[in-house]
Amino acid sequence: MNAAVALRPQRWSTPAAPVEPGTVNSVNSLLLQLDHYRRQTSWLALVNKLQARLAGATDLAGMLEAYSVWLMPQLEHDLVAFRNTGQNHQHLLCSCHGPERRDIIDAAHTMLEQGMPDRAAPCSWEGDFFGCRWGLQLGEDSGLLLILRRQREFTADEIELLARTVEIMSEPLQRALAYEDLFEQARRDFLTGLDNRRVFDERIGPLLENARRYQHPLTLLSMDLDRFKELNDTHGHAEGDRALRRVATTLSAMVRTSDLLVRMGGDEFLLVLPDSDSRAAKILAHRICRAVNALHFGEGGSSERLGISIGIVPWTADLALNDWLGRADEALYRAKSVGCCWVCLNSEDNQESVGK
Repeated sequence: MNAAVALRPQRWSTPAAPVEPGTVNSVNSLLLQLDHYRRQTSWLALVNKLQARLAGATDLAGMLEAYSVWLMPQLEHDLVAFRNTGQNHQHLLCSCHGPERRDIIDAAHTMLEQGMPDRAAPCSWEGDFFGCRWGLQLGEDSGLLLILRRQREFTADEIELLARTVEIMSEPLQRALAYEDLFEQARRDFLTGLDNRRVFDERIGPLLENARRYQHPLTLLSMDLDRFKELNDTHGHAEGDRALRRVATTLSAMVRTSDLLVRMGGDEFLLVLPDSDSRAAKILAHRICRAVNALHFGEGGSSERLGISIGIVPWTADLALNDWLGRADEALYRAKSVGCCWVCLNSEDNQESVGK
């Protein structure tokens, strides 16, 4: 017997009319009731196992993995995916490899972009991949859960089994989304949305180790806004906050995904450039100076401008992290002492102000 059919949860039904003991009807009725209780007990045992697995997961990836492991003995599948309606959270868990993995993930993205069903609904993509997806209410949000496999449609019993898990999955997924939101907030600067010092501390060690192992260049830019205090004093802190957000947006648009850009606090920023030497860093630093200097600030039609001073320090294998940061701070101090929008290079061999 198919596992999905054997373990399919049964609703409690209205008791049948009394039958005379010892008759064939009474025996059949008893057997039906025993079978009903057996199915219900099996289903409750499965639910308890699922809830136990979900209780040990916190983030979205762990939640989907726990669900997939629980589901596999009942219903074979190749992929489990979730996306909330705001698309701030999305995760795919796939057991395929090679070209098949790429194809099934493409199919999953297509199915996730389709409309939100109000019940468990089968779907397919290009005849090779079959899925079942359904919407979940997650407090004030909603989400889409997808189960996908190759070359075999879902039966009505399997769809019913999946639909029964909606009520079970809603609360754990809501908890996972809340956890990820809190985790993300702890790693983001609340004002600018940039990574914060915590992310810097997490990522800088692996970046240094990679540079040391493969002898790749690694360069640090320490940046501080010019005339920021004057802007705050003249136009107020609200305009100062707006300026910080605009500068952060400008900087973010100029760096690579592999770079590490953080707001250290106030109007100070750090930028770590993997696989970039001092020459490449200087070119980028001058571009940053021009971009920030081109921004206009102030209310009431005024056109205040800020600048940004930058200290550049290439990393060397004998340079400890604190010493590296200290040299960057010294280079920044020297740049600010020269004037607005200046760049200063503090290398192993010399110090040089390289102008605006």
